[in-house]
Amino acid sequence: MTTLAPPALPAWRRIVRDGLLLTVRNLRHFVREPHLVVFSTVQPIMFVLLFSFVFGGAIGQALPPGLDYTSFLLPGIFVQAVAFRSTQTAVGLANDLDKGVIDRFKSMPMARSAVLLGRTAADLIRSVFVVLLMAGVGYLIGFRFVTGPLQATAAVLLVALFGFALSWVFAFVALYVRNPEAAQSAAFVAVFPLVFASSAFVPVETMPGWLATITAVSPVTVTVDAVRALAIGGPVLSPLLQSLAWIVAVVAVFMPLSVWRYRRVD
Repeated sequence: MTTLAPPALPAWRRIVRDGLLLTVRNLRHFVREPHLVVFSTVQPIMFVLLFSFVFGGAIGQALPPGLDYTSFLLPGIFVQAVAFRSTQTAVGLANDLDKGVIDRFKSMPMARSAVLLGRTAADLIRSVFVVLLMAGVGYLIGFRFVTGPLQATAAVLLVALFGFALSWVFAFVALYVRNPEAAQSAAFVAVFPLVFASSAFVPVETMPGWLATITAVSPVTVTVDAVRALAIGGPVLSPLLQSLAWIVAVVAVFMPLSVWRYRRVD
């Protein structure tokens, strides 16, 4: 008697199913490593407190009247945190490569892109957690989403999407260098100047002219400006559209590049 095999799932459904399974796997790995949980929560809190109390007095003098440095800073800290958080995509993926986990995944009947989707989706969820944590700490020192709950939700989602886009960049970095230490160093070198040469911590107007011109079109700057406008008010449409354009462009370039590189890893 002939046994009928179950119908094959459409490709997109296989990618979603396998991606969800691997997202859960990566989140479980994160939760089961206490030191990862501790450092992922302590570091953002330290950034919020140190920048607020150490630099607030000096930089606050360059802000427009009526705007305190804590309100100016927190949206920048949100973006800074997910930018640095996204570098962990490179470290985690390189670790899986180094330990042979990727080889085992490639031997299984799963969608190739699902491995990368599971990694970046898990990091997206962790980014949302970090932003909410920092917002809670910010509320304790005076930060408020003054524009309303809808805009606050949009700000958190925009930050998370920006981190998701950067995760694909660092997934490609990890697949290219393959070594965890090299991946971490390469990711840090790439993200450090982007974050600190931006409007995350200081107004662009205080920078030298040539640097201000470059910084004004940086993906970090336009995202920070959009999040800041959504959180505390101000012109939002232009920086929001520019930020979304950067996010779409980065994902459109680095997602297929990462999948292409993953298929050639031996």
